[in-house]
Amino acid sequence: MSVIFRTEGLSKYFDSLKAVDGVDFAVEEGSIHAIIGPNGAGKTTFFNMLTGNFAPTAGKIFFREEDITGLKPHQITRKGIGRSFQISNIFGGLSVFEIVRVAVKATYGDAPGIIVRPKWLPEVDEKAHAIIERVGLTGFSHLQAATLSHGDEKRLEIGLVLAVSPSLLLFDEPTAGMSLDESKQTMGMLQELAKQHTIVLIEHDMDLVMSLSKKITVLQNGRKIAEGAPAEIKANPLVQQAYLGTAI
Repeated sequence: MSVIFRTEGLSKYFDSLKAVDGVDFAVEEGSIHAIIGPNGAGKTTFFNMLTGNFAPTAGKIFFREEDITGLKPHQITRKGIGRSFQISNIFGGLSVFEIVRVAVKATYGDAPGIIVRPKWLPEVDEKAHAIIERVGLTGFSHLQAATLSHGDEKRLEIGLVLAVSPSLLLFDEPTAGMSLDESKQTMGMLQELAKQHTIVLIEHDMDLVMSLSKKITVLQNGRKIAEGAPAEIKANPLVQQAYLGTAI
């Protein structure tokens, strides 16, 4: 399988703190690749560099072998990379359909708020309904986002990522705060998404990580300490000591 996304020596320093230090990372197209590590390992900082929210101190980021280091988040999105974000504080008063429609509509112009030509409106609505169906929220499309359960809100966030038609999906703890049933539903949805997209995720649910991932990268103190298939990571003494615990 070809590599769709990779980093070379990616680093982020905050004064004397090396939050991420020289990480090489490669994601195979069509795979689910998880990033794990203990609190303070540098996972979120690493993720924020991948999405353009943080500029790297050193190193390079490549998407389909194009150097995208230093691009802004909206520029990275237009390359075909989508990242989930929390919507409750922004769109809570809108319905599920309205929120997804806004996200889809934004892809039809070069600037926020652009007026979409009337001939495109049926296409926008059709795409919005299709996304809502993909994330399992068809019966909730008329409800305000503020009334959704935590699990359904997370699914809506995933739907907004799909609105930009990305080939690479980046998820930061997609099952955080979910019940066991909600986590299982989300796991199934991610498996379906992986049939058409490449997925990179940060996740603390080890059952989900071990079940879904083709490859796992482990960070500790800003450095990559291990990488491999789930069985390899599970058996790695360094990983057991740093993060997973010897009982896993």
